Amino acid sequence: MNGSLYGVFRLLFLGVGRLFFRFRTSGREHVPREGGLLIAANHASYLDIPVLGCGLPRRAAYLGRQDLFRWPILNRFMRSLGWIPMRHDRVDRGGMRTAVRLIKDGKIVVIYPEGTRSRDGRLGRGKPGLGVIVAETGCPVLPVYIGGTHEVLPVGASWPRVHPIRVVIGEPIDFSEDSQEYSRKDFYQHVSRTVMARIAELGQVAQPTEPSAGRSQEAEQPGEQPAA
Repeated sequence: MNGSLYGVFRLLFLGVGRLFFRFRTSGREHVPREGGLLIAANHASYLDIPVLGCGLPRRAAYLGRQDLFRWPILNRFMRSLGWIPMRHDRVDRGGMRTAVRLIKDGKIVVIYPEGTRSRDGRLGRGKPGLGVIVAETGCPVLPVYIGGTHEVLPVGASWPRVHPIRVVIGEPIDFSEDSQEYSRKDFYQHVSRTVMARIAELGQVAQPTEPSAGRSQEAEQPGEQPAA
């Protein structure tokens, strides 16, 4: 990853955020100074990646849908900044292996557990990809709530609007003991539910609703998407 470019763009977005959107961050002290870490944040706008990058005291890599950047030159450029492209139609083992390797190497990886941007700004249910990475690495999960980006640049908008943006960083969640109490699939679901509930608490917003018991297996399959 190109460290110089990352630093330049971080300063640029931080300046714009503070000048036009009253950008602020709380909870930076919860980010450990070193060691592998998985950050899980809500996702409502294309702005979430640069906004979160400005709020973190350490550099991070970001899991995202492979079709976010359709032009080859831009695709390569974003990869150089730490973007990890992921297939959105199924579990992307290659992208997951990259995320696991980076965490084991002591890096920070960001995942958006909902799997796609929220169209109404409300939190969606977390996908199992979050739990897969936790199970593979044993790393703690740092929940983060990003507020205001939906109001600034929601899905379908072509131009940003002025609105305050905030990043709220919570305390790390350790799932090491929980992994012994659940089957693999149940552990993935437990991690996703716990983290999304904590994100809701940080933002003081409604928690995602669970699906009804009558939903079919086929209807649940899109939940295999690990990130957006």
